[in-house]
Amino acid sequence: MAKYEIIVHEGCIGCGNCEAVCPKSFKLKDCVSHPVKRLVEKLACEKEAEEQCPVQVIEVKEAK
Repeated sequence: MAKYEIIVHEGCIGCGNCEAVCPKSFKLKDCVSHPVKRLVEKLACEKEAEEQCPVQVIEVKEAK
C-alpha cells in the first residue's frame, strides 16, 4: 500500500525545477508538471522538489 501521495496543484508555471531535481517522479507535459506516479511507497527526492517549486504548487503528503 502506498505511503505517500504526490500532487501538483493548479498554477504550475512549467519552470522544470521539479523535473531537474527529481526526474523519476516529475515530467513536464504541455508546460505543466505532472507526477509520474501519484502514489509511492518511499520518498527519494520528491520533498526536495516540493521545496524547490517557486510557486509552491507541489504537495507531498502521507496517503490516506
